[in-house]
Amino acid sequence: MKFLNRYFGLFSPLIIIFLLLVIGTMGYHFIDSYSFFDGFYMTIITIATVGYGEIHPLSTAGRIFTSFLIITSFGTFAYAISMFTKFVIDGEIQLYFKERKLNKLLSELKDHVIICGYGRNGFQATQVLQRHNQKFVVIDKLNEEAFESKPKHLLLYGDATSDELLIRAGIKQAKAIIITLPNDADNLFICLSARNLNPKLTIVSRASEDSSDAKLRIAGADNVIMPDKIGGAHMASLITKPDVIEFVDFITGQGSDTINLEEFSYENLPDQLKDKTLKDLEIRNSTGANIVGFRTADGNYIVNPGPDTKLIPQAKVFVLGTPEQITRLRMMLVAG
Repeated sequence: MKFLNRYFGLFSPLIIIFLLLVIGTMGYHFIDSYSFFDGFYMTIITIATVGYGEIHPLSTAGRIFTSFLIITSFGTFAYAISMFTKFVIDGEIQLYFKERKLNKLLSELKDHVIICGYGRNGFQATQVLQRHNQKFVVIDKLNEEAFESKPKHLLLYGDATSDELLIRAGIKQAKAIIITLPNDADNLFICLSARNLNPKLTIVSRASEDSSDAKLRIAGADNVIMPDKIGGAHMASLITKPDVIEFVDFITGQGSDTINLEEFSYENLPDQLKDKTLKDLEIRNSTGANIVGFRTADGNYIVNPGPDTKLIPQAKVFVLGTPEQITRLRMMLVAG
C-alpha cells in the first residue's frame, strides 16, 4: 500500500498537467476549429499566463472556455507543481525508485528462503543463510526508522501474517520459510497461509509454548523449534560433554566457515548415479569429502553407512568436508 501511495504521489501531478493539456487542446479544437497543434500551443500559453495573445480570433464560446481554463488551471497547475516539488524535496522520489528496484529483485527470486521476524532468532537465521550463500527475504514490522537502519538484505516492511506480503516475498517460488515471531498465534496463522499458498514449501516455525508444537505441525509446519528449551539443553550439554557439543557446532556452520556438513537428496542426483551404492560414487577418492550419514526413504537415519548402502528414491546422503571439497562434490554430481 505504501508503495502505491508513493507511485501515486510521483505521477499524480504529471497526470493532472496532462489532463489539463488534453482538455485545453480538445476544447480549442472543437469550439473554434483550431488544429491540434494550435490548440495545444494555445493551451500552453493560457495555462502559463504568458499573454502572447490569441493565435486566431476566438468566438464567444471560445473566450468563455479560455476564461474557464485560466481560472481552473491556475490553481490546479500550481497545486501539481507544488506536489511534485514536495515529492522531490521529501525524498519520496528516491524511495519510489528504491521500492521499484526491490520489487524487481523480488520478482527474480526462486528457491529462496523467507524469514518472518527479524528479532534475535531471525537475525541468527540470516547469518547462517549468508554463510551458506542462500538467497533469502526478511519480513518484519519494526518501526520504519529501525527497519531502515538494518543491514541491507532484501527487507520487506510489514505484517508477515498478510497473504499479500507473503506473495510479494515470492512464497510461491520459495523453497522454505522460517517463522520466528514471538506470538505463537501469529506463527500458526502464517503456517496455515504459507502451506495453502505453496504446498511444497518447507516450513520451520518457532514456538514458545509446549502446547503449540502439535498445533503448528497440524497447520503445516515441518519442524517446530522451541528456542528456550533448545537453549537450556544446549547449555546443559556444554557442561556434560563440552568438546562434543563444540565440535557439533563447528561442523554445522555455527562456529566456522572452514568445514561444511551438507545434504544431497536422491532426486537431485544425475540419472546415472541414481540407484547406485555409496561405493560406486567414490566420493572420498574423488573429492576428499566423507559420507557421515544416510536417511532412508522411511525417515530412519544411519550413521556412517556402509559402502553397500544403495541410493533409493527419497533417500538423502549427509557429507562432511571443507568448502572446497563440497564444491568439488557438487561439480562431480552435476557432471554425473
